[in-house]
Amino acid sequence: MDPLDFDPTYEENIESTNSSALEDIKEGDTTDPKAGSIISFIEAKYKKAEDARTSDETRWMQSYRNYRGQYGPNVRFTDSERSRVFVKVTKTKTLAAYGQIVDVLFGNSKFPITVDPTTLPDGVAESVHFDMDPASEPGTATMRDTFGPLLSGENKLLPGETTQTLRERVGAAFAKRLAPVQEKIIDGPGTLPTSVTVHPAQVAAKKMQKKIYDQLEESGANKQLRLTSFECALFGTGVMKGPFAINKEYARWTDEGDYDPIIKTVPSTSHVSVWNFYPDPDASNMDEAEYVIERHKMSRSQLRALKNRPFFRGTAIDAAMDLGESYLKKWWEQEMEESENNSKSERYEILEFWGYVDSEVLKDHDIKIPTDLKNADQLQVNIWVCNGKVIRLVMNPFKPMVIPYYAVPYEINPYSFFGIGIAENMDDTQTLMNGFMRMAVDNAVLSGNLLIEVDETNLVPGQDLTVYPGKVFRRQGGAPGQAIFGTQFPNVAAQNMQLFDKARVLADESTGFPSFAHGQTGVSGVGRTASGISMLMGAANGSIRTVIKNVDDYLIGPLGKAFFNFNMQFDYDPEIKGDLEVKASGTESLMANEVRSQRLMQFLQVVQNPTLAPFAKMDYIVREIAVSMDLDPDKVTNSIADAAIQAEILKGFKQEAQPMATAPEQGVAGPEGMGPQGTADMSGGGGGQIGIGGAAAPGTPGFSGNVQQ
Repeated sequence: MDPLDFDPTYEENIESTNSSALEDIKEGDTTDPKAGSIISFIEAKYKKAEDARTSDETRWMQSYRNYRGQYGPNVRFTDSERSRVFVKVTKTKTLAAYGQIVDVLFGNSKFPITVDPTTLPDGVAESVHFDMDPASEPGTATMRDTFGPLLSGENKLLPGETTQTLRERVGAAFAKRLAPVQEKIIDGPGTLPTSVTVHPAQVAAKKMQKKIYDQLEESGANKQLRLTSFECALFGTGVMKGPFAINKEYARWTDEGDYDPIIKTVPSTSHVSVWNFYPDPDASNMDEAEYVIERHKMSRSQLRALKNRPFFRGTAIDAAMDLGESYLKKWWEQEMEESENNSKSERYEILEFWGYVDSEVLKDHDIKIPTDLKNADQLQVNIWVCNGKVIRLVMNPFKPMVIPYYAVPYEINPYSFFGIGIAENMDDTQTLMNGFMRMAVDNAVLSGNLLIEVDETNLVPGQDLTVYPGKVFRRQGGAPGQAIFGTQFPNVAAQNMQLFDKARVLADESTGFPSFAHGQTGVSGVGRTASGISMLMGAANGSIRTVIKNVDDYLIGPLGKAFFNFNMQFDYDPEIKGDLEVKASGTESLMANEVRSQRLMQFLQVVQNPTLAPFAKMDYIVREIAVSMDLDPDKVTNSIADAAIQAEILKGFKQEAQPMATAPEQGVAGPEGMGPQGTADMSGGGGGQIGIGGAAAPGTPGFSGNVQQ
């Protein structure tokens, strides 16, 4: 779970740069003198961050109660209130917001990240071209100049050969002669109709994008992003971290039935619960944060497994485990678990610190500082602490150095690090709805029963006064007046429900999610027609656009750039290198693929005009059409080499077809008025074929008219 795990030679690289981690203590030592003031430094930062977010924890707990449909300890009921009903509209709104975020982000079944070349890419050509026409201008790179023998006969179908085998054979011959062509490829787009233009920067960008997609899929990033989106909608803030290299196990069995798994190192991301996230209290976003602390809850086996990862101090971990379990539940954990048991959990509490530490502190603890950072006043480090033991201290391995956490607000609070969620926005309206519903229920119960008054002096003594249908009461003989009276209370539940509906409308206004957007029936007015409800749904999507923009700016964009930097730092594939930029495409996915594909096809029709064709990047258009159709552009489009092969094969077919069109065979009628082999046919019979021959002139053989004297 650390970039140091990704490259097997990274430890050697770190030694070459004079960088080092804190050395382990000796076995049997009970003290750790090298840890020094590090423990107190981490605990002080943790205490400060914990105290600063107390009010936020109270907000989150109230949001959680509203989502679960639970009354908090601050709610008091009167003696006359019998109903304890809780209308969980908060849950409906939260799940609706979460569903819309997920639909937008994963509407194309892909992680919403795109990689494109910069406007003026450095280190890789934006576009190159070569000319397929042998009669092109002198000095241009032509395929025919280099592939003379190949073009003269090798691109023709042989007996029993198919197009696929021809392509493979020509491709093999093409590869042998490819090097001279590479020298003749000219920078810049082609200007002739026979020029083939390719954009290497765009190809490198899409290969990098495909690699990032594969890494995200391998690491299960979609699942982690869904968890983050849920907490973002409920609590107002979602947190992710990464990428970190992990060893993933793929199940495999040998022919003998033995289990022989494949271990593959892949970069991974993970969701961090907002409850375990303690950022710098003086920062309003991650760009301003000086440090971040994550609180872990680990079992004995999980803590012991840390010894298998680089730069963890194995002996220090053993010493921390010998001190026993140290995890204590916070007050919010006890309330969420609905448990009053404050007993110690059989888990260990580990604090993971990422942030800046003064260089003097590291020098005092014999930490080797890289040569290029010797004069820096502060450095970024990663520190793990458990039971008063430093189990890891290492320099931040990321280049550029960044804190690998990404916090996205649902609704930005400009004066706080944590955002505002759906549940907090409708807290007051949820309270109103609960109150009106309880009043309606209590009134319905009261008005549905009679208040019975009995005058026992008019009844025979000793009778059972229980009332039920068919009950008979015996009266005293000669007693005047009525003995039993029934009083019914007025039913005002309808008025209470009107207030409840008004509060629900206010909830729609405060959250930006109207009830008809998540399944409410009986919509009246403009929403009764298909076009009307479409307009209403389009207007309702306005609020989700702001949320998706926050997700793009605070989560998807920085996470995509982190994966890009990770691959540039630890992956040595030259085909993905280039001056590239990563963009978050969450808001772009709001436009359906069908609409985008339609627009691309319309643009393709426009550039069919020979005058406009030189201005169009046809390879980009074709690739984007494939993407809009959910097709892999690398599988359905050609590279520069494949395009050259395909063009030469088609040209060979065209050259074979030209003699048949210009010189008809013997016995085959030529164009109108022509005989076989292009001779004039004056018989009018079309050369023995169905057709129209030429008319014989007067005085020539075949003329059947009367010759004028």
